[in-house]
Amino acid sequence: MRIVKNKEEFEQQMKLAVSEAISSFGDGAVFIERYVASPRHIEIQVLGDTHGNVVHLFERECSIQRRHQKVVEEAPSSVLTEKIREEMGKCAVMVAKACKYVGAGTVEFLLDENKNFYFLEMNTRLQVEHPVTEYITGLDLVKEQIRIARGEKLSFQQSDLKIQGHAMEIRVYAEDPENNFLPDIGTLQTYKAPQGPGVRCDDAFEEGMEIPIYYDPMIAKLITYGKDRKESIDRMIRAIEDYQISGVKTTLTFCHFVMQHEAFVSGNFDTHFVQKYFTPGSSKKSSEIEMKIAALLAVKTLQKGIKSKTGNNSSTSSVSLWKQNRLRQND
Repeated sequence: MRIVKNKEEFEQQMKLAVSEAISSFGDGAVFIERYVASPRHIEIQVLGDTHGNVVHLFERECSIQRRHQKVVEEAPSSVLTEKIREEMGKCAVMVAKACKYVGAGTVEFLLDENKNFYFLEMNTRLQVEHPVTEYITGLDLVKEQIRIARGEKLSFQQSDLKIQGHAMEIRVYAEDPENNFLPDIGTLQTYKAPQGPGVRCDDAFEEGMEIPIYYDPMIAKLITYGKDRKESIDRMIRAIEDYQISGVKTTLTFCHFVMQHEAFVSGNFDTHFVQKYFTPGSSKKSSEIEMKIAALLAVKTLQKGIKSKTGNNSSTSSVSLWKQNRLRQND
């Protein structure tokens, strides 16, 4: 991709793009597209059957990316209005109907800072982030695909569908966020996935298995669901903290950083989140601060317990914390 910032650059950038295309693919054809400076990546899930019925299952926000690839997804988007959601949904359905699409697919859009949206592409498959759509609609998309393949009609109409709650998904990659997200390899010395209400983990690994360099570095998809966006984020933070992986570097620390960052929590972010807010050491610094807070809370809790044991009298108030702890153990 070559960005043309003014008309004087056009010819030079075009020649460079054509040259790169020929050397990479043996084909110099290029597309000219509108450049959106602060884009958000919004996609619409669609389902089409062999009888011409097509519905959309609302949107997913996939703007937290690195190397133009998604790391965090959520449904619904925190920025869409009901009007824009309806317009994007109708456009996605029209795209699917225009090519007589059958099965599960995703129509992807870019949303600019003025909330104008532009068609990006269509993915003619079930995507990694489909669980967040399943959570907010209550549908099993794999099951729906099988029914469609059998020649069955969709058992519901657009009017039957509505958004319920909020879902988050992070991609747990074997990558080092502190080293420009380079893939990591090794043995999963520790691997314990989180559990609990509103927590889902789709993975295919067990403790002791190898992470090779030959395939996609994704280890798992971690998904959380809540009655609203805040509860979904809170559950994701706890789930990340409960996820135990050692032996390889992962994107868990980066995702933990994202979930607590003001820009993400407020919904004021775009696809340039990494470039704007994340630098080597960001996730490490965040973890160190949390550890200090946890340590201080532990000390305060211990002090409170000692005071209740001793009646908070003056004979022990001046004794060191270590000695107070010894006194408590002797009790």
